[in-house]
Parts: sequence; structure tokens; C-alpha cells
Amino acid sequence: MRARAVYFAALLLTALAAFGLPRADGVEDAAPHFEVDPFWPRPLPDEWLLGSVVGVDVDARDHVWIVHRPGTLAEREEAFAATSPPRATCCVAAPPVIEFGPGGEVIQAWGGPGAGYEWPGSEHGIFVDHKDNVWVAGGGDGDHQVLKFSRDGTFLLQIGRAGQTGGSNHETLLGQPADIAVDPETNEVYVADGYLNKRVIVFDAETGAYRRHWGAYGERPDDADPGPYDPEAASPRQFRSPVHAVRIADDGLVYVCDRVNNRIQVFHKDGRFVDEVVIAPSTLLMGAAWDVDFSPDDAQTFLYNVDGMNQHVWTLRREELRILGQFGRHGRYAGQFHWLHSVAVDSHGNLFTGETHTGQRVQKFVYRGPAPRS
Repeated sequence: MRARAVYFAALLLTALAAFGLPRADGVEDAAPHFEVDPFWPRPLPDEWLLGSVVGVDVDARDHVWIVHRPGTLAEREEAFAATSPPRATCCVAAPPVIEFGPGGEVIQAWGGPGAGYEWPGSEHGIFVDHKDNVWVAGGGDGDHQVLKFSRDGTFLLQIGRAGQTGGSNHETLLGQPADIAVDPETNEVYVADGYLNKRVIVFDAETGAYRRHWGAYGERPDDADPGPYDPEAASPRQFRSPVHAVRIADDGLVYVCDRVNNRIQVFHKDGRFVDEVVIAPSTLLMGAAWDVDFSPDDAQTFLYNVDGMNQHVWTLRREELRILGQFGRHGRYAGQFHWLHSVAVDSHGNLFTGETHTGQRVQKFVYRGPAPRS
């Protein structure tokens, strides 16, 4: 019986190869396939409305966390119920940090100015760490701080100071940080720093003590203006602002989005350069490398990159940084993107995306297995 089973298994693999279908052993890989869930999240309570969504993360419970910019609603005169007197029954700005359950229901919401910390004027980036702490950054003018809160919004730590910056080689001050990630092995926080500075900087996540920093290719960062991005020029030796996102894979590799240079660079945790990949190299203006996250399998086989200029989610095979495909296009219907900004993946492989500027939404894309071969 065993010999017969082996024979039929071999026959099945041969047939799969003959018809161009992906093999279960992973020798032939295909990009994952996703379908939008147009009913996720559920309608927000209390006449809430989202501003620009500038950060998405998924915690260990598969709860989805977002940070958005309530202030952008006032700028666009959308929060009519918040005017004095109210001009309409809808709407008011939702609190900046929102936790959604797996079904899209609001679990809790909090955030904004408070005692003992400096809430950013322009929120940017969110990360829920292995201890259930919630980190928020600020990327606006004068926002040179990252904040750490407990799950219920209790303030715990601030790194950097609003209105104070010292360049890309200062060891305590930041420069419009864009994103954060915490290493569960060392309890260190990595900051993509940022819209002003051109580096990754690492601190102790408990005390905020400085550990190390580096620029592109692991070199000492340089704040000199590199000029506009040129797709015909050699790969620049420095990051361009913004250094937009940072994520740490389970194998210890650190992935950094150098947005305007259209590239993702990979490092060891000590800053030693490993590799890089360029996404859509002819993309100009705001670039193609906005945010990244990993598939949830043990090897984290796939790397997802969101591209807010071309409005795509790119799928790469992480080991060799090989682009397998992309999905998405510009538009406002479910499954389309308008100012795609952030991405996070849950334990089932589902993708969650956030849209900034006037996109103002979070969407869920359900994992449907390998994409069909054409």
C-alpha cells in the first residue's frame, strides 16, 4: 500500500507540473490570491468618521489596529456634527487609535493629547508589540517623537521631543519618525526615522535608551540633500526622506522602506547590509516602497509591499526578493486603492490595508490560496 501511495503521489506531481499548476511541496511557487471583503469593517459607531489612515497593524489576537488623523476631517470640513452649532447629524472624528475585532467590530478606541506626553500633530505609524503595548509615531512638522501606550491607552514612554531635532546622527532626538517595530527577542524598538532624518535608529523598548543607528547600506547616514530621484542613476548610497517603514522578520532580518528611492533594503539587526530590491524603478514623486509585512507561514515565504503611487500591493518571494506579481489599481470602489499607505497581515494570511490623504479607509483582503495560473 505504501508503494502504491508513493507512486500515485509522484504521478500527481508530474500532472501538476504538466498543467503548470503549483506543487504542494513549494518547488513551484505562485503569488497568493486575495479577494476584498466589502463588508469589513462594520459601520463605525457614534457617527464616527475616519480621517487619513496612516498606520495598520495586527496583534496576537488577530485584532486589527489602525491610527488615523482626525485633524484631516476638520481641514476638509467633513465632521459636520462637530461644528458649533452642528451643521448636520453626521459626523464626528473617531478617536485616532481604533482596535477592531476579527469580524470588523470596534473593540475600543482612544488617543489624542493627554498629560505627561506630547501627542503628534500629524499621526503616522502604529505597532502592537509582543507585550501588547501600542506604539504610535508622528511624521508632521515638529513631530519628533514616538509614544508607547498600554493596550487600554495608558501612557508608558516617550522617545524624542516635539519641536526638537538634531540630525541623522543624534542619539536621542528624532526627525519626524514614520514607523516603528519592536523585536520580541531583545525588546528593542526600531524606528524608521523618518520624514526629516534618513536612518533607522534602535532604542531599548523599556527605558528608551539609545542602542545604535544606521543609514542606507548600513553606512553612516548623511543629511545632505541628494536631489531628485533619477531612475537612470546608480542606486544612491543614502536613504531619501522619508524612511517610511521598518519590519523585523522572524529570522531576524530587518526590512526598511526607502520610499522615494523605490527600494526595500534588508539588514541584520546590527545594521549590516544584506540585500535590496527595487520596486517599479521608474516611479517618480512619492515612490513605490511604502510599507511591508510578511505572510504568516513558518518561513514567512512572502513579502508584501504597498505602493501608494501606483496603487498596487506587490508580492515578493522573501528569500530571494523576487517579485511574483501585484494586485490593485487606483479607484474608490471596494478592492481599489486611493492613496494606499499601510499593510498588515493576520495569522490566516489575510491582508489589511490603510489609505491616507482622501482615501480615509481600511480594507480587508481575504487570502484565497495560490493565484490561478493563466
